[in-house]
Amino acid sequence: MEILEKDEYYMDLALKEAKIAAELGEVPIGALLVKDDKIIAKAYNLREAEQRSIAHAELLAIDSACKETGAWRLEGTTLYVTLEPCAMCAGAIVLSRVNRVVYGAADPKGGCAGTLMNLLREDRFNHQCEVVAGVKEEECREILSSFFRNLRDLKRKEKEDRKSEL
Repeated sequence: MEILEKDEYYMDLALKEAKIAAELGEVPIGALLVKDDKIIAKAYNLREAEQRSIAHAELLAIDSACKETGAWRLEGTTLYVTLEPCAMCAGAIVLSRVNRVVYGAADPKGGCAGTLMNLLREDRFNHQCEVVAGVKEEECREILSSFFRNLRDLKRKEKEDRKSEL
């Protein structure tokens, strides 16, 4: 699928959400839902803060959009997310009838929008989504890489500090 100029614009906004997550110590993933060129929901990961396995950016954005629209069907919407959706999020996307998913970085360990499998295009489901991959891919990948690099460095330093205390 073709990457549109507005896809890059909205992905920049999803990246802003991811940066908020990073500042909170969360895995930096941001998401937003757009309908008729209007943002109806935005979110970022909150798994660590809320200690809830389902507090993924996509699920939080979908939940917020349902509340905003007063409907569980999110037809006519596009979900922008900085990392390829996992199986849980892909299931929620299909069940909420999102029409289009645009993501930045592929997830080689859990991506279910084309990398490991493509639940969003599975024709056995009664709904499929258009998928656009790789929008602002480098920026999306870098924010994740930087976050995990810093986390590893911090853990290594803590380990060294503990050893020096002994």
